Amino acid sequence: MRIRYKKWARPELEASQFYEDNPEQWKGKWKEHFERKQNPIHLELGCGKGQFISNLAVENDTINYIAIDLVDAMLGLAKRNIEATYKEAEKETNNVFITRFDIERINLILDKKDEIERIYINFCNPWPKGKHRKKRLTHTRQLEKYKEFLKPEAEIYFKTDDDSLFKASLNYFEENGFEVISKTYDLHNELIFEKNIETEHEKMFTEQGIKIKACIARYYT
Repeated sequence: MRIRYKKWARPELEASQFYEDNPEQWKGKWKEHFERKQNPIHLELGCGKGQFISNLAVENDTINYIAIDLVDAMLGLAKRNIEATYKEAEKETNNVFITRFDIERINLILDKKDEIERIYINFCNPWPKGKHRKKRLTHTRQLEKYKEFLKPEAEIYFKTDDDSLFKASLNYFEENGFEVISKTYDLHNELIFEKNIETEHEKMFTEQGIKIKACIARYYT
């Protein structure tokens, strides 16, 4: 999703207590960065405007969350959405960090010591052209990178509107040591998650009559 430049985003992010501007320094030490160090860590790749992560994190204070995006404007909006959601719930933002980083280089900020227990990938770019498919967040190349910091039996929760990407992703998972333990081609009529938190894209696609595809893939070493 393209978004206009927002001059306020960078200053607000730098002033935020839950924005991490130098994630490389926490590689292997993310547990120490959170107030509740004993909590498991879940990761969202491509958090966009933060609607999903804000609602997920505020409802689950026994889990710590890291949300990544590459665009300051997106992260600025995510920061504001998180603040508003936590304020409404009268909670402190002590179980979530957002950070700006290139997901293709994710191994520079995470490793096995971080023991990530779950990854959320929601409506990522499908990269339909053959020469670009390696950029998919579910592609074999990326899955190999995730395996470097996932805890055994960790899970990837994946949602998409794109039929071709979903079919390919199921193959990517099973070819790379992940077992697809649950899947659906119509998430809103066949719920496979304990609770489905809709994203902005999800609402838009559903209103257009597009069925949401989803799966849970579990990693076995």
